[in-house]
Amino acid sequence: MTASGLPRRAATLGAAFDCAGEGIHTGVRSEVRVTPAVAGRGIVFRRAVGSGVAEVPALWTHRRSRPLCTALQVGEGPLVRTVEHLLAALTAMRIDDAVVEIVGEELPIFDGSAAPWCAMIRTAGRVEHDAPRRYLRVLKPVEHVNGMRRLTIEPADAHLLSVHIELNHFGPLDWSGPVTPETFERELAPSRSFGRVTWTIPGKIRGLWPFGEPLLRGATTKNTAALWKNTAIGGLRMPDEPVRHRALDLVGDLALAGLPLLGRVTAAHPGHEHNYALLAALMRDPTAWDVATLDADGPPRAAA
Repeated sequence: MTASGLPRRAATLGAAFDCAGEGIHTGVRSEVRVTPAVAGRGIVFRRAVGSGVAEVPALWTHRRSRPLCTALQVGEGPLVRTVEHLLAALTAMRIDDAVVEIVGEELPIFDGSAAPWCAMIRTAGRVEHDAPRRYLRVLKPVEHVNGMRRLTIEPADAHLLSVHIELNHFGPLDWSGPVTPETFERELAPSRSFGRVTWTIPGKIRGLWPFGEPLLRGATTKNTAALWKNTAIGGLRMPDEPVRHRALDLVGDLALAGLPLLGRVTAAHPGHEHNYALLAALMRDPTAWDVATLDADGPPRAAA
């Protein structure tokens, strides 16, 4: 660990863990096993298809646009849907290498938050490799603007977020802070996926159209903060829970960089499509970033 609190060495899980549950969009149960992996493997999904297995690395080049979630696919291979909560938990808990085996198309939604993933990762433990941890260091500002949506990333010596949204009946909501295991578990992970009750019912119907994408088929008040006026059915976990969840999703979407970030992200009205647009703009500009490692003391330096 460096003086800044960032780890110098890459890490994987201390043990495998298993879980199962329904997806929020497909409504179908899947089974998941998350296992340790060797240094440099990154986060890789392995989906069982028929008698074979397809590998889908969690990288921005494999991201596919799907309604209200982040999905991954290699070429015309099988899709892996709703990966953002697990990716957010893994990157925030500083797990660099893991294999996620899934029987099914969509990861479980659990209670709509990342807290169950964090609990399983915490129980499995973190074991460091005998290899330096490689960081994606932002070298210059990059911006994505679309109407009222404005997302920027700029140089910093840590992963920092500042997120702003405005919702009818709620007004402006803001969250800012570093992405560390402690802040993520305490402040972001418990926040749930959310939507207006008036959106959810049409969404469920739309998802039943013959050739439509599955949409919210598994959404219930047990796994979604169903907003009604200025609260949620059953209550909110925090008064500003919606903006915290947008920050959670942003952490997961930016994890598709494939390396932990050293950069400050400022996001007004983020969403999956716009989070990806910012990441793609960054990654497509080779002058905007490099890969760095950390010494015991001192600033990051370019990796050899």
